[in-house]
Amino acid sequence: MTAILVSEVGLRDGLQSIDRVMPLEAKKAWIAAESAAGVREIEVGSFVPPSLLPQMADTAELVAFARTLPGLNVVALVPNAKGAARAVEAGVHGLSIPFSMSETHSLRNVRKDHPAMLTEIAEVARIAGAAGVHCAVGLSTAFGCTIEGAVAEDTVVRLAEAAVAAGAKELSLSDTTGYADPAQVKRLVRRVKAAVGADVLTTLHLHNTRGLGLANACAGLEEGITTLDSSLGGLGGCPYAPGASGNLVTEDLVLMLNAMGLETGIDLEALLKVRAIVAEALPGEPLYGFTPDAGPMLDYAERIAR
Repeated sequence: MTAILVSEVGLRDGLQSIDRVMPLEAKKAWIAAESAAGVREIEVGSFVPPSLLPQMADTAELVAFARTLPGLNVVALVPNAKGAARAVEAGVHGLSIPFSMSETHSLRNVRKDHPAMLTEIAEVARIAGAAGVHCAVGLSTAFGCTIEGAVAEDTVVRLAEAAVAAGAKELSLSDTTGYADPAQVKRLVRRVKAAVGADVLTTLHLHNTRGLGLANACAGLEEGITTLDSSLGGLGGCPYAPGASGNLVTEDLVLMLNAMGLETGIDLEALLKVRAIVAEALPGEPLYGFTPDAGPMLDYAERIAR
């Protein structure tokens, strides 16, 4: 049975997208419950200045808590070398830095052009390597940009190679704007893998803004992707598509993967119960997902046992 890693990003990508701040104890309960349900990797937050994202101010405390949970890979996002130093000090197992394939998006988002970002990635990789921490680079806006429009695949391939040369140990392709389609996913995964190696490109970070998230995930699986990012309840997403579901819904993704006979190690029934923790801590915040409403299929146990 093929093993697929479902990486929960709701505590970072989800919570940073909403205005309110989730209480620390609720975040801890969320992490503990997902870990108990069998989720093996959680991005617990990001090391950005609290003045910019107060939702992420307690990330170091969450790392310390999550490190007490056996078998859980604790990761965080960092925007730069300063964030990497803080993440390493907090004790993360792994960190990732976003690298926008759209230079316009990069300049507006982090005020750095591509050469400056590659310099930053090299320093982040140096800090992580010295501490024995895994360093990944997320190739954001890889499938299109809401500012520039289409992003040339040749550009993505070239910058992927440059990120690896700068020290990235792993790459992910990120559909930041929900523009990707299955054919494009397959084509770009194939091209980047050919350029940097199949063992380097392992992950897809997909959004469901236009309803293609699960289809794009399947396309990635067919090309050998082994890690898929998702967010409980679909929290987060593209700010340019108000009201649209953003990240892949963890519950829907797990249902699909388990039903397909792929090994996730996640108990869907236990995972569905985690929603209550999030709903109680964020009253009125919309949570998405078809599986929570419809429930598992009647023959679900037989499907995942085959």
